[in-house]
Amino acid sequence: MNGERTAGVFCSVLDNEGIRRIHEASLAILERVGVQVPHEDALSRFADSGAEVDFAARRVRIPHDLVMCLVGKAAVEFTLYGRDLGRAARFGQGTRNYNSIAGEAWWVDAPGEKRRPPTMKDVATAGRFAQALPWINVVGAMADPLGAADGVREPVEMRCVEVLATLLAHTTKPVHIWFHDRASARFLVELMIALRGDAERAAAYPVCYPFLEPISPLRFPFHGVDLLYETARLNLPVPVGPMAQMGLSAPATIAGTMAQENAEILAGVCIAQLISPGAPVCYGGICHAFDMATTQLIFSGPEQAIFGVAMTQMGKHYGLPVYVNVGLTDSKRPDAQAGLEAGVTLAFAAAAGADIFGHMGISGVDQAASLDMLVMQEEVIAYVESALRAFEISDETLALDVIEDAGPGGGFLDATHTVERFRRELWFPRLLDRQFYDAWLDGGARGMEERCAARKEEILASAECDPLPEDVARAFREIVAAARRESAS
Repeated sequence: MNGERTAGVFCSVLDNEGIRRIHEASLAILERVGVQVPHEDALSRFADSGAEVDFAARRVRIPHDLVMCLVGKAAVEFTLYGRDLGRAARFGQGTRNYNSIAGEAWWVDAPGEKRRPPTMKDVATAGRFAQALPWINVVGAMADPLGAADGVREPVEMRCVEVLATLLAHTTKPVHIWFHDRASARFLVELMIALRGDAERAAAYPVCYPFLEPISPLRFPFHGVDLLYETARLNLPVPVGPMAQMGLSAPATIAGTMAQENAEILAGVCIAQLISPGAPVCYGGICHAFDMATTQLIFSGPEQAIFGVAMTQMGKHYGLPVYVNVGLTDSKRPDAQAGLEAGVTLAFAAAAGADIFGHMGISGVDQAASLDMLVMQEEVIAYVESALRAFEISDETLALDVIEDAGPGGGFLDATHTVERFRRELWFPRLLDRQFYDAWLDGGARGMEERCAARKEEILASAECDPLPEDVARAFREIVAAARRESAS
């Protein structure tokens, strides 16, 4: 259930001059300071394209005309498809998408309880749980599990292979996981080919994408670059998303952080194009502020609302689909703070025109995965989507005849027009409370946390997903087994 953009983009914080200055500052950073790319072949491709490369320092300075040439090669539209091809997430095509977190190192079963290491069973739970949430259309594994489904301790190098196989078995929607390295990416590609039947269909109907995350300031991870050579076999889309932190790994100003973040994204797009010309990309403007009081990243301060809008504007300036980190919260439970932070930041960025928002289902700042939080965030998404919906202006909806029939002092509750229209005009929440006080009291006086917990249990008790076809399931088992053998050799 993707939300359709309605009245166009109607939220901005940058004027044309601001966009120009950030753009030019980013180009100056790339040309004068450069980025560190610890990958010999990628550096060679930069050098062959006219960049200034210091192979000893693994540093490349990219001329502004080369940056814009390579950015101009990127495909600006793409679609992810679930194993059910009718379940799709469209980027750069005027729709909004929502994904649950690709994987956390901790899992919290209920807010306030002690965290625990996640398991492969949690990945399966995350898949079937998000399958039941209408607004989550890209399903994340939510867990970065220590062990395999059969209890074997999974080597980190190949863990993502069983994560993808498990997730695809429990949802029919597009999925999102953390890729690890080139060796494991080879098996991930084989899973995608097995899912579709052949490489041509796997490329035509991508089910997921590798996330390239530069390390601020101005560095790239070897494995993040190296694995793109493997995913290029299927021309998979490449989201590029550094997480520059204002005051820690980026300047202590919003403008300076954006200039650096934008430079890192543009460099990532260049890398993706040098490896696979014409590959689709997504502009991941996911910078954050750093809290000098707690000494940790801030997920959802007012600065994040600004970043969400401004980075969307920058990405759209280049004509690219945009991913932003909004709809999140610094709270560890689905309380008033969580609702405020998730709602405000998501509403701003959605109104600015971004393409995908997340990752949903995180408790605090990457401190655990939480199904309770995911339930609450889906309600926030539904609220924001309703606020951004188109509404009809016509003779029927202006209702002059109905107003005339009611006359001064009349009423509309019993009008046929009301009966016919109210379900189309009103949004009805699943979790928010609108009861009279006595009815609320008689119902147990439950707050949002309790309602989220109850809804979570309902979903866990009833959520199902059609099983994989047996031939696909068998192929998945063989690929996972082969990945284990390689990691053990």
